[in-house]
Amino acid sequence: MNYLAHLHIADHCQSSLLGNLLGDFVKGDPDSQYVAPIASGIRLHRLVDAYTDSHPVISHAKQCFSADTRRFAPIALDMFWDHCLASQWAHYHDLSLSRFVRQAHQRVTREQAITFAAAANFSETRASSEPIASPQPIALPDRFNRVSGAMWQGGWLESYAELSNIEFALQRMSQRSVRMGKLAHCFDGLSRHYSRLAELFTVLYPDVLEKAKRSEL
Repeated sequence: MNYLAHLHIADHCQSSLLGNLLGDFVKGDPDSQYVAPIASGIRLHRLVDAYTDSHPVISHAKQCFSADTRRFAPIALDMFWDHCLASQWAHYHDLSLSRFVRQAHQRVTREQAITFAAAANFSETRASSEPIASPQPIALPDRFNRVSGAMWQGGWLESYAELSNIEFALQRMSQRSVRMGKLAHCFDGLSRHYSRLAELFTVLYPDVLEKAKRSEL
């Protein structure tokens, strides 16, 4: 799943939105790095990704891609699932997509402020040799700050409703390195098998929501 789905799932499960966004940017044990709600959100993100990757739908979806692009199919599918969610948003949430994104941005900003304050307070406590709390709060990863800032400012989440923006995103991602070059060609599979993949999403996503809701993290 990609950013929009992770935010929606976090909201659905009353989990930390910031933690669920951080899932791809944090390595190791989140409990030793972040306060409990954010650490729980990171674990939910990881559970969702693991469950999605192992879902039977994914093996069927990968068959929609040519043999030379299939290794990049999971990345393209993550983007496509966000497109399906955005384009069918009214089926999954009572708020409009634009209002949900606006409120999500506000909630994440508040969580970021709390995390920054906790990290700053920890640094001051350590410097003054006072007892150190556990976990030891750390600043958010620089890469996360750059990507999330661009996401909010660029209106990425709302833009996913248009398939052409998924194509653009895949093209941009494919330019990051020579190794990623074939990612752009995955769009051929998405567009050619659009109806089939959109149908698979209607099977996959309710299962993901149910799995996430049942999990106690």
